[in-house]
Amino acid sequence: MEYLPVFLNLRDRLTLVVGAGAVAARKIDLLLKAQARVRVVAPTLNADVASLRDAGRIQYIAAPFAPEYFSDVAFAIAATDSTAVNQAVANAGAARGVFVNVVDETESSTAIMPAIVDRSPIVVAIGTSALSPTLARRLRAQLEAMLPERLSDLARWSGEVRERVSRALPDLNRRRRFWDQLFAGNIASAVLAGRRREADTMLDEQLRDAGGSGAVTGEVYLIGAGPGDPDLLTLRALQLLSQADVVLYDRLVSRAVLERVRRDAHCIDVGKQSGKHRVTQERIHALLLEHARAGKRVARLKGGDPFIFGRGGEEIDLLQQAGIPVFVVPGVTAALGAAAAACVPLTQRGVAPSVTLVTATGEGAAELNWPALAAASQTVVFYMGVAQLPRIVEHLRAHGAPADRPVAIVERASLPDQRVIAGSLGNIGELAQRSQVVAPALLIVGEVASRAAQTAQQLQTRLTTGVGKT
Repeated sequence: MEYLPVFLNLRDRLTLVVGAGAVAARKIDLLLKAQARVRVVAPTLNADVASLRDAGRIQYIAAPFAPEYFSDVAFAIAATDSTAVNQAVANAGAARGVFVNVVDETESSTAIMPAIVDRSPIVVAIGTSALSPTLARRLRAQLEAMLPERLSDLARWSGEVRERVSRALPDLNRRRRFWDQLFAGNIASAVLAGRRREADTMLDEQLRDAGGSGAVTGEVYLIGAGPGDPDLLTLRALQLLSQADVVLYDRLVSRAVLERVRRDAHCIDVGKQSGKHRVTQERIHALLLEHARAGKRVARLKGGDPFIFGRGGEEIDLLQQAGIPVFVVPGVTAALGAAAAACVPLTQRGVAPSVTLVTATGEGAAELNWPALAAASQTVVFYMGVAQLPRIVEHLRAHGAPADRPVAIVERASLPDQRVIAGSLGNIGELAQRSQVVAPALLIVGEVASRAAQTAQQLQTRLTTGVGKT
């Protein structure tokens, strides 16, 4: 993060705008909305700024810029068409410790004006570190369409009743749960529809029902985080991550996915790695019970899908036996993420009518039905198979799989640095060693894997030429 997003309180504070053209007029309007006092310095001014001067809403100085006009100024904007003047404003601000926004000039700015969605008191600011103002404006338009026009009414109403809710529900966890349910329910809908009196009546009823003295019941969400790209999270996953109090996350959950977690949530790394069990499954069970019994909303965040080699079944059994509500959110399992990354259809009519997902690690690997896995006309995806690659190849070959059967290894599927290594059972071991493949990576075996060679070539071209990078 190159810039710290903040909201400035400029009420009744003096601000400086240098320039009085169309761009400056828009900035002046924003400052006036923030209830700032505005000093405008420019030799001439356009009609919009002149009307503000005539109405007594701004202080206008008809002169070229001089550093002395920074006197008592809390914030400044340089909005002229002269690079030299804008730079002089920036230099004067830097000398006085005043943040300055130079319009469309990142290098000289110490502050950037974001694209704004205004539903005051709800204000959404969108920034791109000044790299793409057009993208910021596009995002603003999308958010404008998504956010209700009366969202400001809901924000003001919730502020008015906040003390009433706090008195009725002194327990923080119970109160937070109440607010989450309120904003997703009928009361919020009534406020957004302009029916304030109805909303007040419903609020009183719900506070009476929620004000009992019983213990707060926690709950657990088993959430599939997908293969790593946060854009592959489901909407339900995002909703629950935004309200979870505690998040227990696995080693394969990417940092980008964790950025979608509520900022004040307590995040606990419970990642396990083959041969390096930092946190045992028993300890994870204990943490789930401990936090849920304390009334917390606990997200158990797993790479891929909770029920595909994620031990989700064990955890749901534990929670159900303990009487703790549990909700399961599926995720894009690693096999699907890898297949998409390599442009490999796991099933295809006339080529592979079935797909098998299997792990070759752990105690059960020796008992796998290797003759069935070596059979033709199917796709087999091996999870967590990189360390066991020589043994997997050996077993498949020993049970009849030919050396020329296509295979593909997909490393860090869906992430910016993903790699696809295409080959056959006869040479994949050498290719993997030469490419220094590391986990997380999946092995896809079957005729459909022959498609991966073209994808691998395209990815290599992008890495060497930069084509397709953003």
